[in-house]
Order: sequence, then structure tokens, then C-alpha cells
Amino acid sequence: MKKLSLQELNRIDVETFKRLPKIPVMVVLDNIRSQFNVGSIFRTCDAFRVEELILCGITAQPPSREMEKAALGATLSVNWKYFSTTMQALDYGAKKKYLRLAVEQTDESIDIREFNYKPDQGYILIFGNEINGVSQDIVDVCDYSIEIPQFGTKHSFNVAVTSGIVLYDLFFKLIPNR
Repeated sequence: MKKLSLQELNRIDVETFKRLPKIPVMVVLDNIRSQFNVGSIFRTCDAFRVEELILCGITAQPPSREMEKAALGATLSVNWKYFSTTMQALDYGAKKKYLRLAVEQTDESIDIREFNYKPDQGYILIFGNEINGVSQDIVDVCDYSIEIPQFGTKHSFNVAVTSGIVLYDLFFKLIPNR
């Protein structure tokens, strides 16, 4: 076994990335406090070729030195927008007729292992604040809520970890032959 060098990884440049098809997913960040979390989510959106990342409310926007430490340049490759409220972001996304999925524990949450994504459907994934999660007014307008099963003493993952798990699951269900 030999670790691959950066050259052997055959990474594409930002211009090529921008031209490639994206998965029909908008990631919405509902008031994320940590710029490191936001940077990590930018990087995850790049890895899975997410169509667009939407930053809302107190969520920081590029450029940011702290964000860039985690994003490693993904703020340049990922298409992103900012809205002062998450509801404005959902109104923007509604024009595409994408299903709205709150990534949140609710009385009607669906285990991500059981949620069936359809390849001809677009999705808006809403990730919530590190302390309060997705706000109730946003949950109220969502089509579904999905959650990651957990078996320890804690009842939540870090938001950057959550986005990685959910986007990985979605990507390989939408594009199973990757």
C-alpha cells in the first residue's frame, strides 16, 4: 500500500469544477455560528458536487480567514448565496420545486437509512444551529425531516459531521454507480 501524492489524485481545477454537472441539492445553513463548521461544509459541498450552498442569518460569509482554514479553497469552487433569513432561502429554493428536508430530530423524522431519494427530484437540505438545531418555523414548512440514528449518550453530531454523513448518504443513493 502506498499513499497517493496530490498529483496522483488527479484533482480538477476550479474552472473545470464549475462546468461539471452538480447533484440537484441545495444545502441551507440555518444560523451556523462557527466559521470552521461553515468552512468544513463548503469543503463537503465541493466533494459531493452540491449545486448550491445557502448561508442564512448569522452564518458567516466568505471571505473569512477562519472559514478558509477548513474550506481549503472550496469557497471559490462551490456556488453560494447569502440570505438574511432562512425563510427567504427556502422561498428562493421553492422556485425549483425541490423537496425541503430538515436535518433534525422531530416526532416525524425518518431515519436517513430509510429515506428514499429519487434521482429525478431535487432537494433542499437544511442544517441547523449548533445549539438550537433547525428552527421550528423552518421545520414547520419542510416536507420531511430526516435524522441520523445515534446510539451513545449524546443526541447530536457536530453540524459539519452531520452534513458529511447526510451528503454522503444522499450522493450514493442518487448516483449509486459511482
